[in-house]
Amino acid sequence: MPSVGEIGFATLPEQIHRKSVKKGFDFTMMVVGESGLGKSTFINSLFLANLYKDRKIPNVEEKLDRTVTIEKKTMEIEEKGVKLKLTIVDTPGFGEAVNCEDNWKVIESYVTEQFNQFFKDESGLNRKNIVDNRVHCCLYFIPPWGHGLRPLDIEFMKHLHQKVNVVPVIAKADTLNANEICRLKDKVLRELKENEVHVYQLPDCDSDEEDEFKQQHHELKQSIPFAVIGSTQVVEVNGRRVRGRIYPWGIVEVENPIHSDFLKLRTFLVSTHMQDLKDVTRDVHYENYRAQYLTKISRQASLERGKLRRNCKPCEKSVVETDILLQQKEEEIRRMQDMLNQMHKKLRAAGRDSNENGIDSDRRKDTESVDL
Repeated sequence: MPSVGEIGFATLPEQIHRKSVKKGFDFTMMVVGESGLGKSTFINSLFLANLYKDRKIPNVEEKLDRTVTIEKKTMEIEEKGVKLKLTIVDTPGFGEAVNCEDNWKVIESYVTEQFNQFFKDESGLNRKNIVDNRVHCCLYFIPPWGHGLRPLDIEFMKHLHQKVNVVPVIAKADTLNANEICRLKDKVLRELKENEVHVYQLPDCDSDEEDEFKQQHHELKQSIPFAVIGSTQVVEVNGRRVRGRIYPWGIVEVENPIHSDFLKLRTFLVSTHMQDLKDVTRDVHYENYRAQYLTKISRQASLERGKLRRNCKPCEKSVVETDILLQQKEEEIRRMQDMLNQMHKKLRAAGRDSNENGIDSDRRKDTESVDL
């Protein structure tokens, strides 16, 4: 109960939190990169799961003519009462064929199709239980043994950076020393800028945030592209059991910030910027698609109308009849929309009246009992 002098709306964040926790959260992440970069191991390490236990690894002959395919895997994770529906979109076959020029087309088509399906569901009458399958983040894995970005890498990111949040990741960071990682990161950032590729940028930190959060935000921003390693093997280091890799010269710990950016990337994806990735997808990438789609529909309608007029040009009467018919159809659509809006209003009003009638009847019963 609010105290004296308070209205009570300060509990709104708690109400939103309870409702969100009850409903649960969803997040769709795509991983792109050629085979052998440790993508599957990284995902299993990231979410402490085994999503690829049934995967069949193709041989060399199968890889020669292999095309890019889309594989979706969905899992539900619960932590401290909070449920997350996680969808991982994998792209096996990327960069494996002899000719990889058009590898990006299948992936771009998939991302666009999710926008298209969401637009159809959003435009329908039953919008209460819309399933959001839009890709919120794309982790693009860069090989560590190259000398920067390849033409394939640049081509993919140039075609996808305006449709999805691209996050560059340097794979298998344990194959490089600290100086080599720094040089590779600088070169990747420089080549992205030269080719006008816009990867996901962390938003500026608010001035009223705590110093600890500001420092964490700064470190995450400076770590892009993230250099990571992955491992599901548990090893013992100085009496501690950790996930890592054993080499003749020592042990590499997955979650040790000195060894890789794995912990920073997990913090970025899960703890600090998951909601911002979803917001940018909704407010920027999807809105751009929606504006382009509506413009395309309007242009097609204008072309169809012009085509009808040209076909009916010899007969002025037919032109007039065609225009009248088109206007009648548009008016009919507007009337149907008005009717639907009125029906929704009546339903809401009926719901309020029934509630009020129920309250009035209860009051009458209470009054009668008092009179008796």
